[in-house]
Amino acid sequence: MSRMNADHIFTSESVSEGHPDKLCDLVSDAIVDACLERDADSRVGCETLVTTNYLMNAGEIRCKAWDAIDPQNIARQVVRDIGYNRPEYLFDANSFEYSNRLHKQSADIAQGVDVGSGIDTAQGAGDQGMMFGYASNCTPELLPAPIVFSHRIVKSLAKARKEGRIDYLRPDSKAQVSVLHKNGYPERITSVVVSSQTDDVPLEQIRRDLVALVEEQLEPTGMLGNETEYFINPTGKFVIGGPHGDAGLTGRKIIVDTYGGVGCHGGGAFSGKDPSKVDRSAAYYSRYAAKNIVAAGLAERCEIQVAYAIGISRPLSINVQTMGSGRLKDGEIQEILEGGDIFDFRPAALIAELGLCRPDGWSYQQSACYGHFGDARFPWERTDKVEALRTAAGM
Repeated sequence: MSRMNADHIFTSESVSEGHPDKLCDLVSDAIVDACLERDADSRVGCETLVTTNYLMNAGEIRCKAWDAIDPQNIARQVVRDIGYNRPEYLFDANSFEYSNRLHKQSADIAQGVDVGSGIDTAQGAGDQGMMFGYASNCTPELLPAPIVFSHRIVKSLAKARKEGRIDYLRPDSKAQVSVLHKNGYPERITSVVVSSQTDDVPLEQIRRDLVALVEEQLEPTGMLGNETEYFINPTGKFVIGGPHGDAGLTGRKIIVDTYGGVGCHGGGAFSGKDPSKVDRSAAYYSRYAAKNIVAAGLAERCEIQVAYAIGISRPLSINVQTMGSGRLKDGEIQEILEGGDIFDFRPAALIAELGLCRPDGWSYQQSACYGHFGDARFPWERTDKVEALRTAAGM
């Protein structure tokens, strides 16, 4: 369990859709979406690798309509939408070399996940491991402030690039925000770091434009001040970037994907996996539970750990930590979760409750960049269990 001093500076980072690792997450999740759209029972474990003008997909897929899916076309469209469409980037949607190393899912894994007919046996966990969910009342999104602010910056960079407002920006960028917390709550942004790939233009212009963009995004927080330090393209030049500047892989930005380093992480990545993989679905469900606990006022902060064995439906353990902020004892909140009346952590149950096999109004590709949490489109961000939790807690 991550515990922090009441007064501290905490830093989180985010990366844009053009970052090589995020590009890979987006491609992998676009393939997940394509499979689930055609076969809700698809099993997908899809990895993507990129480097100079090259992209590879590898992994295991079982989909009844796989013959109708063209992963190369999917990959090229994702890359094109991101903005890698110029030969001088040395990674171009129209010309990169493509390799397909996807094959069928292992029957040994399938038999542990698929067998049975009741909700206890219809679907076992797709793997062993532990997953975490976290929520905090530090922001309206019920997320830590540094990761929310970092996402906001890189998202605005992509928007400014695509709309042509800052026409020299290229797709690859990163942002990092450090926030001073007093008594555990965000008070002041102490520093902002932005590294954005650009055309070869004067550094003074880049720094002027990007500071203005940061201020536009973060002034409404009331946490910028004269003491806030800005570090814009601190190496002095960032022209070579994207997959030519650094190879990328699916699943290498798991802290960016979650809570920016606050709390714990089970270690499993999300993107490229269908919801039978509890690395993804149980982490989403744990966030769902933690967020509702905080929204209900049972705690100011809540972290939930759940653990599974492959092929077994019932979790091996559920652990709740509120870091001393709970209105109930942690064990009492844990008992509410373990009861199963409000939250059911069995894979088949949680997948059905959140509609994870049949996305409606959202897609997995949408979750792959700018964080898997905090976007109201996603069903695990609902706060529809608040009243039930308050009743169970006697509030």
